[in-house]
Amino acid sequence: MSAPEVIPLQPAFYNPQARLCAECRVRRFALFGALDEAALEHIHGQIAEIRLAPGESLYRMQQAGQAAYTVRSGVVRLERTNERGERRILRLAGRSDTVGMEAMLGQSYAADAVACTEVMVCRLPRHLLDELTRDQPALLRDMMKRWQRALDDADEWLTELCTGPARRRVLRLLLKLSEFAEHDEEPVWLPARQEMSAMLDMTVETASRLISQLKREGVLTAHGQRSATLHMDALLQTLRDENLDAGA
Repeated sequence: MSAPEVIPLQPAFYNPQARLCAECRVRRFALFGALDEAALEHIHGQIAEIRLAPGESLYRMQQAGQAAYTVRSGVVRLERTNERGERRILRLAGRSDTVGMEAMLGQSYAADAVACTEVMVCRLPRHLLDELTRDQPALLRDMMKRWQRALDDADEWLTELCTGPARRRVLRLLLKLSEFAEHDEEPVWLPARQEMSAMLDMTVETASRLISQLKREGVLTAHGQRSATLHMDALLQTLRDENLDAGA
């Protein structure tokens, strides 16, 4: 007689949101990746899933910060508009990134957060984060790492995407956009030329001319106005050539 088959028991989740958190594909990369199943079951009722269409706002600059958000899918831009009505896009956030962390300190949001694509986020209310960081030291460390990463991203954006020759800035932006694709050769979101202007501190005409040029050179293939396939070998070689020319 053969031994009976052993079937491993699965965690028993009594709430759909707790199960969703446990099975989420980005959980191990996201803020709550350090939490076990028991902790997820405890907090399930306080986490909300929010879906945004392109152009919808997640929160506004100077709005009282009540929650942070983990991006589950899509791309979110953080932007500010000055008193003269000039818009600057400060950085982009994608899958597993956390935005709105200033809410943890009771501060107002420092920028507008706007969906660039269809976006899905999980809302993490401030009082829940306060409670969890008291009881879960690993979570507090993870939050500090994420805050540092957001600062590093902002510094990189300033040094790599807002300085130097315009063509190199566009190439570096395309390389950055490739990070938001889940798979190689997957089409990426392509910003409108006005958005490129606000990201890269260049005119709309310059952004349009350079994108058209890179299409002809085989660096990207556009699919309509808002998505493109990046040909990474060509992109990386063109960027290397651009760096060599700049250093010559």
